[in-house]
Amino acid sequence: MTTTTASTHEVPDWRTVLGGDEIRELQTMRDGRSYFSLALNWGIIFSAFALVALWTNPFSILLAIFLIGGRQLGLAVFMHDAGHYAFFRDPKVNDFLGNWLAAYPIWGDLDPYRPYHLRHHAHTWTEKDPDRSLASPFPIASSSLRRKIWRDLSGQTGWKRAVATWRRDLERSQGRVRRTDGGGLRRLKGVAVTNAVLFGVLLAAGEPLLYLLWVVAWLTSYSLAMRIRAIAEHSMPTHLESEFGNTRTTLASWWERIFIAPNRVNFHLEHHLLMRVPHYNLPRMHALLRERGALGDALIARGYLSLLAQAASRQASA
Repeated sequence: MTTTTASTHEVPDWRTVLGGDEIRELQTMRDGRSYFSLALNWGIIFSAFALVALWTNPFSILLAIFLIGGRQLGLAVFMHDAGHYAFFRDPKVNDFLGNWLAAYPIWGDLDPYRPYHLRHHAHTWTEKDPDRSLASPFPIASSSLRRKIWRDLSGQTGWKRAVATWRRDLERSQGRVRRTDGGGLRRLKGVAVTNAVLFGVLLAAGEPLLYLLWVVAWLTSYSLAMRIRAIAEHSMPTHLESEFGNTRTTLASWWERIFIAPNRVNFHLEHHLLMRVPHYNLPRMHALLRERGALGDALIARGYLSLLAQAASRQASA
């Protein structure tokens, strides 16, 4: 089994094991730490570009695509933190940098994302949860999971996402993420400007074709990383009415943190308990809750591979 959900003794309420001072400390944002996280994320992206520029072969290209896709998810994590006002202390700085250095480059936008995502927190695993469909099918047959992974890596999922995002920005969408602030071509400004800057930097470096790595990763490895994230966070619940039964933390290895669990996104239960805790404080919160016995009945998975095996454990119909 990959998940522990029960204890042999009474589990203390997590609210009682964390003092008010500790909660305030956990929720304290340090702007310098967020700048460092942004620099590290973009540093990995440009290191992947440099790897292919200096050592161009199928292996380096494939490695770069998966590194970039993982960091595109990392940017989505920063957009997510900014959506909770948990990225920078000043709300205006939070939204400006959350959009221009994280959301826009991956064709995201805080304006439609924030209200949509807060509905997920308010209604987790209820019919009003806009993300419920992402987790509800599991477990599925292994053949079904392989088909989903193939659609991700072949670009089919990414193309579908591109069409949906285009329709969202032109205010033609009735999907889960809709604009309520007016659409039109002006809504493409952010993604157009940030991607033009990225292309311009690569052009100035004499390697404009490297921009294709960014596009291919967005269509493929980023799609796969997002799917794995969705499966890990809320699939296969044990108790729909409790965060400890409907939200999962995954203990990630170093390589999983590089490719599929960037910026502490794996500590999802802790995030649901205290939404304003910035990503770099989530491991500390997890450690405190574990040391004090508050995670005895929590969904805790040990690694993503074993969790995916569990997600693909349903026997196919005869």
